[in-house]
Formats: sequence, structure tokens, C-alpha cells
Amino acid sequence: MAKEKKKSTFFKDFKAFITKGNVIDMAVGVVIGGAFSKIVTGLVNYIINPCIGFVTSNGVSLSDMKYVITEAVEATETTKAVPEVAILWGTWLQTIIDFLITAFCIFLILRIIMIAKNKMEAKKIAEEAAKAAEAKAKADADAAALKVRQTALEEAQLEQAKLLGEIRDLLKSKN
Repeated sequence: MAKEKKKSTFFKDFKAFITKGNVIDMAVGVVIGGAFSKIVTGLVNYIINPCIGFVTSNGVSLSDMKYVITEAVEATETTKAVPEVAILWGTWLQTIIDFLITAFCIFLILRIIMIAKNKMEAKKIAEEAAKAAEAKAKADADAAALKVRQTALEEAQLEQAKLLGEIRDLLKSKN
């Protein structure tokens, strides 16, 4: 008996994964996030850094602030050039500012989205509650109408039983 060859579902699974809406949404988010990152970096480089340089009164941009460990040495006929060794704490601080601004903006966007989502869910819940109340009111009205009809049927049955008893009594008295 030959073994059945199992068909590979890798490409089918991959196609299903790619065509799902959340993957496309994620790709759009990555592209927008990259563009937003450039905006934040520009804000820090071109607006915040010069302001910090102005406030510190040395006219040095934040990204140029550093602690030099070893000065650079230029090449001469007898020596090789040695690059500067420095701790670029200004650049590091600039990166932190970039991160904080980006994180704050993402927080604001997510907060707005969550508030809107909560309002939509609250509206949906209120609509469902109104529909449920309407359905309950209709069911109560139907139950009340059914009870009235049941009462009328019971009264009609009692009336019929009474009439049948009178007919039976009349027939007995004639015999």
C-alpha cells in the first residue's frame, strides 16, 4: 500500500496570512510609523536641539555635546591620524527625547482610539439593551394578550359546561 503524499499547505497558509486585514493594517502602521519617526527626529534635530543650545548659552547643539576622553590627532609626516574618542551623551540624550516624544504621541493616539472604541461599544451595548427592552416589552404584551385570551377561553369553557349541564338537566326532567 503506497503512502499518500501530504500536500504542503505552507504556501496556502502564507497566502491566508498575507491576505488577512490585520497584516495589511500592520504594514500600513509600519510605513506611517517610519514617516512619523522622521517627523519626530526632525523636530528634535531642528527645533529642540537649537533651543537647548541657546538655553545652555554655549551655542552648541544637543547632538554636539560630548565628553572627550581622547582628543583627535591629525596626521603628520611622522605620525598617523588618531580619531577622537568621546562619549556622545548629547546624541544619546537626543535619542531619549526622540523616544519620549514618539511614545507620548503613540500614547495619545491609542488613548483617542480607545476612547472612541469605548464610546462605540457603549453605544452598541445601549442599542442592544434598547432592543432587549423592546423585545421584553413585546413579550410581556404578548403574554398579557395570551393571558386575556386564556381567561376568555376558560370563561367560554365554563359557560359551555354550564349550558351542557342545563341541557342535561332539561333532558332528564323531560324523561
